[in-house]
Amino acid sequence: MEYKDYYKILGVERTANKEEIKRAYRKLALKTHPDRNPGNSKAEEQFKEINEAYQVLSDTDKRSRYDQLGNSYSQWQQGGAPAGGFNWDEWFSTKPSGNVRVGGIEDILGDEFSEFFQRIFGGMPGMGSASTRRGSVQRNQRSALPSYQQAVTISLTEAYKGTSRRIEVDGRRFEVKIPPGAKTGTKVRVANTVPTGVSDQKGDLYLVIQVAEDPRFTVKGNDLHTDVVIDLYTAVLGGEVTIQTPSGSVVLTIPAGIQPGQSMRLASQGLPRLNAPNNKGDLFAHIKVKIPHNLTERQKELFLELRRS
Repeated sequence: MEYKDYYKILGVERTANKEEIKRAYRKLALKTHPDRNPGNSKAEEQFKEINEAYQVLSDTDKRSRYDQLGNSYSQWQQGGAPAGGFNWDEWFSTKPSGNVRVGGIEDILGDEFSEFFQRIFGGMPGMGSASTRRGSVQRNQRSALPSYQQAVTISLTEAYKGTSRRIEVDGRRFEVKIPPGAKTGTKVRVANTVPTGVSDQKGDLYLVIQVAEDPRFTVKGNDLHTDVVIDLYTAVLGGEVTIQTPSGSVVLTIPAGIQPGQSMRLASQGLPRLNAPNNKGDLFAHIKVKIPHNLTERQKELFLELRRS
C-alpha cells in the first residue's frame, strides 16, 4: 500500500495550524473543483485527493494518528527501507463491523477515498464519509429494538438540491432519498432494514449526514457567504459581475462607489430549510476590490488628476 503525504498534497508544512491548512485547502479546491473543470478527470481526481487530505489534517484525532504514522514511516525509510516492507498491520484502523453498505449517487466525492485512507482511518469515530465499503454501524440501546447509524458525506450542492444513496443490507438493496436542506447531523431514517437477531424483527438504520465543505461558500445556518473580487473601475463606476450560487450562475449588479468589505444580500439564494424547500436562506456577497498594478503613464496621470480635483 502506498503512503500518502497529505501535507505535500495541500502544500503546507507539517507545523501548519488549522487556519493555514484551511486556506491551502480552499485555494486548491477552488482551482480543481469539478464545476470549474467539467469533463476533466484529472482535476476531479485531484479534487478528491485534496478533500481526503483535508479530512485528515483538519481533524485533531486523525491528524495526530497520521503524524505518528508519518514518524514511524520516516524512521523505516531512514533505516534503508529494509526488506519485507513497512509494517502496515499495526496502523490499520479497527475493521468496520456489520453488513451495511452505502454507495453514492452523483456524489461529488464518490466512493473513492484511497485504500490508504480507508485502512488507516476507516474505522475511526467521526469518519463522516460514505467512502468506506463496509460502513461502521453503531448500536443504539435506548429503544426496545436496536437501531443503527451510518455516517454519509454529501456535497453542498446535494444538500441544496437533495440527493439519494443506495444501501445494501443483507443482500437487500434500498434507495434512500436525502431531502433538500439536510445539514451536518441530520438523520434520515430507513425503517425496518437491519436484522436484530430477535425473531424476524428488524431494526432501523439512520443515515447521519455530514455536509462536506465547499471552497466557494461559508455556511452559517441556512445562509451562505462568498467573496466577490471586482476591479477598481467597477467599484468606482459600478457594473455587473457573474457570481456562483448553489443553483448556478447569476449576474450581480454592483452600484457605483461600493466600498471594499461591503456586503450585498441576495435574498433566497442560500440553502433550503429542511422540510420546507421553498423557504431558503440568503447569500451574502462580500466585496473585495483588486487594486491595479503596473499602471501606464496615462493611467497615473488620470489618477493624479483625480487626486487634485
